[in-house]
Amino acid sequence: MLLYNVTLILDDAAAEEWLQWMQEIHIPEVMATGMFVSNRLLKVLDSPNEGVTYCAQYVAETMENYNEYLAVYAPALQADLNEKFKNRFVAYRTLMEFVS
Repeated sequence: MLLYNVTLILDDAAAEEWLQWMQEIHIPEVMATGMFVSNRLLKVLDSPNEGVTYCAQYVAETMENYNEYLAVYAPALQADLNEKFKNRFVAYRTLMEFVS
């Protein structure tokens, strides 16, 4: 099992709009790909960064599912994010493997 984590640091002014968009549109679209079995959205409370920080996490059962997501679905989904919130966020992505 793999955990795909997307951490986003948002401008204060964009945070509320982004949160609603994530919950109503983006996360359902990511889950509709069928590449992930679960997800969660977390707000970072002790971020050293300016703005508001969130982590969107998605669980994939296999590396094949994750790689297919990256190759087939991620480019368009990330383009939507970049277009809608252009210059109002910074994101970084990490892939982790469950150990226990």
